[in-house]
Amino acid sequence: MPGPLLHLGATVLCLHSGQGTPLAPNPRVTLSGQPVVTIESPYAIAGCLLPPPPAANGPCVTGQFVVAALRVMVEGTPTLLLDSQGICAPTGVPLLPMSAQMRAIGT
Repeated sequence: MPGPLLHLGATVLCLHSGQGTPLAPNPRVTLSGQPVVTIESPYAIAGCLLPPPPAANGPCVTGQFVVAALRVMVEGTPTLLLDSQGICAPTGVPLLPMSAQMRAIGT
């Protein structure tokens, strides 16, 4: 499904409202002046509200996207879209893109 491409400034959250930040955005392509993010980039998660063991299995620490664009590549690597799907570790909950730039759309 078509959707806006994610860049460094896109809002990405874990299911418990932790803020995700890409650790390796690709600087070769910029969107709104910020580097695009590809499926290869892991995410660091800060501020996850899920308690640590023994109360729960949190907090979310890292995240990785597993579904990305089919047609839009940067250096042969699929870019992330607003509807891309990711997973957080160690909790296994979704990594959720919430907002992105709206000028570049991909599939």
